Amino acid sequence: MIVTLTANPSLDRTVALPSPLERGEVQRAVSVSQESGGKGVNVSRALVSSGLETIAILPGGDGDPVLAGLRESGVPFAALAIGEPLRTNMALTEPGGVTTKINEPGPVLNAEQQEALIGLLLERSHGATWVVLAGSLPPGVPADFYATVTRRLRSMSNGHDAPRIAVDSSGEPLSAAISGDETGGISGKPDLLKPNAEELAELAAAAGFTTVVSAEELEADPLAAANAAAAVVRSGVGAVLATLGSKGAVLVTPDGAWLATHAPVKAVSTVGAGDSSLAGYLLASSQGAAPADCLRQAVAHGAAAASLPGSTVPAVHQTTPDAVTITALRKD
Repeated sequence: MIVTLTANPSLDRTVALPSPLERGEVQRAVSVSQESGGKGVNVSRALVSSGLETIAILPGGDGDPVLAGLRESGVPFAALAIGEPLRTNMALTEPGGVTTKINEPGPVLNAEQQEALIGLLLERSHGATWVVLAGSLPPGVPADFYATVTRRLRSMSNGHDAPRIAVDSSGEPLSAAISGDETGGISGKPDLLKPNAEELAELAAAAGFTTVVSAEELEADPLAAANAAAAVVRSGVGAVLATLGSKGAVLVTPDGAWLATHAPVKAVSTVGAGDSSLAGYLLASSQGAAPADCLRQAVAHGAAAASLPGSTVPAVHQTTPDAVTITALRKD
């Protein structure tokens, strides 16, 4: 069982344009689609499509369109009613996969609602192999929320059969995840972080990586990406899965570093590709795969997602892991 927590879920609308976006002009859409979304929700959707047991934990009232979409798509969930509608996010996709996203902030979660959401997660996480804490945080939620939740999950198990914890976020919540120092002997740092190149550059700086790097440099130089990720691992994080767009992904653990690249695919929409990559990694991990093979399935899932329209997530049979090349890297 893999449990996902999405504190700031959304109804994701994707508008496909027939030509590049022209600011200030009127353009007609080729198609419009919508899915229940948010990073954790997307991971659960991808896992369900591949037949893996999962449950999505999120806020939302019974009649909210996000929950209606989960019911329709057969994604198991447990929701905390908050008395406010969830947000709607918009993605504009251009030919070639260039995507412009407009994300709403989401409803405020007060301290009582935050505690209730954590309680719901703890209740549903008994026996889970992985817990995924993913996405932005809604207004009212402190940046160290994921570190707090990580410690609560580990406290719940008293150190025995604790689920492994993956975090996929950005900005302050992501940075706070690597500064989740021990409280009462329990670390708030995750077992796996899933940044993109831009987020990895920020994380490496926060972890004390002495070389100043940009997202562009990390995408162009996998060894630089591996070294940046290694700095994050040395800070106490279990592993880093860094997605590098069309350049593939790197995985760094205390025991090694690997680069995975996929044969070129025709990009249709990059919405949800990173979430699908994380789902692919967790799918392989749940089957006992070695780290390099978890990375292989992560990149296969991400490439498949990029080739599908809107925020469609792939099933495992739609992925092509044989088209992925794995290269061992030397990290400093």
